[in-house]
Amino acid sequence: MASAANSLLLPAQVLPPPLAMAEANWTSVSEFVLLGLSERQDLQPLIFGGLLVTYLLNLAGNSVLLVLIWSDPQLASPMYFFLSQLAMVDMVLTSITLPQALVQAQTHRRTVPFASCMAQIFFFLAVDTMEIYLLAAMAYDRYVAVCDPLRYTATVTRSLCLKMVAASWAVVIPHALLHAVMTARLRYCGNFVQQFFCDVPPLLRLSCTRPVASELVISTQGVFVVVAPFVFILASYVRIGVAVARLRSAQALRKALSTCGSHLAVVLLLYSTVTWLYFRPASSHALGHDWEVAVFYTVVVPALNPLIYSLRNKDVASALRRTGRKVLARGA
Repeated sequence: MASAANSLLLPAQVLPPPLAMAEANWTSVSEFVLLGLSERQDLQPLIFGGLLVTYLLNLAGNSVLLVLIWSDPQLASPMYFFLSQLAMVDMVLTSITLPQALVQAQTHRRTVPFASCMAQIFFFLAVDTMEIYLLAAMAYDRYVAVCDPLRYTATVTRSLCLKMVAASWAVVIPHALLHAVMTARLRYCGNFVQQFFCDVPPLLRLSCTRPVASELVISTQGVFVVVAPFVFILASYVRIGVAVARLRSAQALRKALSTCGSHLAVVLLLYSTVTWLYFRPASSHALGHDWEVAVFYTVVVPALNPLIYSLRNKDVASALRRTGRKVLARGA
């Protein structure tokens, strides 16, 4: 594994300048060069094929999930409404980064205009953070379903679901806009980005001086926006655990696990990668593994989500069979 990673290390002449570089070396940057996943030309067909297959699986899996939820009346519940929103967010999230990476691998054209790079940062952060808030809304839905099932229908209404989604967008859009604007206002001493898409951490490392203001925003406002939903999710699962423990029933435990297991798996996958990319010491970014985690985070996880929610979900499996029979009947 170490040798494989070393073979993908970038040539020394294209590495970005250190953060401590004097502002005297500052020059106006009109475009960025995305160094991608590897500089080795012989690996580009393999990278292109892997990314394309994963992207198509993402679109196919989430599209099937959306069709089932929208067309099957038995999936017309708040949980599946939030799941449909998550499927759309997963498709958009991947579409923000992967088409560009596919073009890079196929044509070797890696330059991105400055304005396009900032726009990508805005859309990526908005959609990415929205996924976190949707998971928090789904945690609340699971909490009511397990802890107060008799009042579930009256509590988690369609109106409440729409308000939660709208409120989440109202939070994540200013959050993403703030980060994009602050990143755009930095002075850059280089334009080689060690990533396959425009993201805040690799651009901060190109700043001529230490971007104290941007780092402060990430450690305060950013932490609040991202960590607050996680705290809410954690509190919801603590309440669910307490409620299940009081029942002292193996059947109740199995039901709770089947109700919450898929959601909990997605939460753990998402937050483990978010923590690695954005909330670890700056010195560890130099280890050169950011691109690996970013691929898993932006490419693999969105493709896994429909599988995680479908493999052990009897409702989705039944809806898939019903839809399949309808399609076959129409074809006959």
